[in-house]
Amino acid sequence: MEGKIVKAVSEFYYVKTKNNTYACKARGKFKNEDIKPLVGDDVVFQVLDFDRREGVIDEIKPRRNFLIRPAVANVDQAMVMFAVRNPTPNLSILDRFLVLMKKQNIPTIIVFNKKDLAKLDDEKNLKKIYEKSGCKVFFISAGAERRHLFWLKNALRGKITVMAGPSGVGKSTLLNNLTKDAFDDDPDQAVIGDLSARTNRGKHTTRHNQLYDLGQGFKIVDTPGFTSLLVNENDYTRDNLKEAFPEFAPYESQCPFKDCKHIKERDCAVRKAVDEGKIPTSRYNSYRSIFEDLRPSK
Repeated sequence: MEGKIVKAVSEFYYVKTKNNTYACKARGKFKNEDIKPLVGDDVVFQVLDFDRREGVIDEIKPRRNFLIRPAVANVDQAMVMFAVRNPTPNLSILDRFLVLMKKQNIPTIIVFNKKDLAKLDDEKNLKKIYEKSGCKVFFISAGAERRHLFWLKNALRGKITVMAGPSGVGKSTLLNNLTKDAFDDDPDQAVIGDLSARTNRGKHTTRHNQLYDLGQGFKIVDTPGFTSLLVNENDYTRDNLKEAFPEFAPYESQCPFKDCKHIKERDCAVRKAVDEGKIPTSRYNSYRSIFEDLRPSK
């Protein structure tokens, strides 16, 4: 039989067909070949017990793409979600996520939730920071009426979207509110988590990747919250990291050195643009931070 992995918990992969979902293990050959099945994989599997709906995965079909962080396959786009406030958005982590998606050529939507908590100029300032990042940016209140999510739903419709972001920013609330009937058959699939006053994190959080079919032509892969993201030499080098920051491109041709890395070179046009407010300081600081994390090219 054929199906799609919609959830992965420990050594079990839940494979959904047109009519049922089967709890499957993977053949030993995948471990021997250092291949890990991922949520989003289209697979061929053998049913071992029809009554208990158990099986074993025999084959993983060719992937259109795959991500390691978060670990998913065959997605059309990513949606990274932060709160405008409570908790305050960590723009350094957001930028690292954008860098990783850029590496995989995954279009990314940035969603800032809790706009109802925003103070004067919060939305304006965040919009200015990311207006030239190459990403669509939305400001929402996930718990508001569904009609307030109209434009976001249009951006998600017809695509498989991987959703990521820190705990406590309202991802589960958004999932529950995107469609009225999505979880009626399984109310435990998504839990609306309150924010812990002590830690500023969600009390009830996603603990594994899971693909939800929300109907109306779109699907979302929910992933566990993160507090940090590492960008390493498997992703970028100090020579090509600047390609992940589209804001730099208009000024790079003005740099006196062709291989300018925009760190300490004399008369760097990118650094000058930062000083003049043409490139957001937070974006440039994220670039420098990641640059320092990478080993110098040999």
